[in-house]
Order: sequence, then C-alpha cells, then structure tokens
Amino acid sequence: MSTVLVVTPILITSWPAITAAVSAAVATMGFTVAQDAVAQANEGSGVSREEIEIEDSEILEGTVGTDQKILVERDGIRATFSRDARGGLRLCMEGHGMSKSQLRELGDELLGRVTQQYAYHKIVTELKNRNMTIVDEQVTDEKSVKIRVRNW
Repeated sequence: MSTVLVVTPILITSWPAITAAVSAAVATMGFTVAQDAVAQANEGSGVSREEIEIEDSEILEGTVGTDQKILVERDGIRATFSRDARGGLRLCMEGHGMSKSQLRELGDELLGRVTQQYAYHKIVTELKNRNMTIVDEQVTDEKSVKIRVRNW
C-alpha cells in the first residue's frame, strides 16, 4: 500500500530554523551569505527594490528581535530576510539594473526554495522521530522532492 502526500507548509518557527533553511536554499541558487559591512557598501542610487511579505509565516517572538537579518548576495543582487513588526517573515530584494518584476520573480523563487528546505528538514526530522525509514529520495526536474518511506 502506498500514499502520496503533498506538503504545503505554514512557516511558524524560530529564527535559527529559518536561518538554517535560508542557508541551505541560497547555496543551491548561487547566493552567498554577506557580511553587514559588505552589504552596506553596495547601497547607492540606481538600485531597484522590491519588498515581499511571506504569507502564512510567523517567527516566534521569543527567539528574535525585529532587528535580526540574514543578508545574501549574488551578482550585485541582495536579498535580505528579516522579521517584521507583526512577526512575519519578510524578504527585501535589491539589485542594480533590474526591474521590480524581475526582483519579485527572483524573490519568489528564493522563497520557494527556503520554504522547501524548511519543509524537507521538518519532515525528515519527524520521520526519524517516528522511527520510519527513508527508502529513497529524488529531486524531479521541476525541483519537487519525493521521499519514499517504510513504516515498520
């Protein structure tokens, strides 16, 4: 007997869990984590900016202040993940010579990868906690992850 589950996560977690998901996801897209001083040096005129609010997200209040951020960069594009005043996850995309729609598209792709990494690690942890065995894992051409498990 087999079952197929499609998981669409709601991000309610701590800042360390978001940091881990962001770190794993950005590496697959060629981004690197930036230092504050390096990121601030890139600010200037001619930079397009797009703010993206992540629906169904909440960073638990006791784990981070609203001033914590994760900055990642790739080819002059900067993405800043932060917790907004209401506790939701927010992404700010900035880049020279890019339109807001291009930044939004790249930001949506980046958020999709972060959400996927978060869900993947949450599911794998839960499977291990329930003593289930992962038999096979595949990443499809569409970047979907398929996990086959055995429950003894």
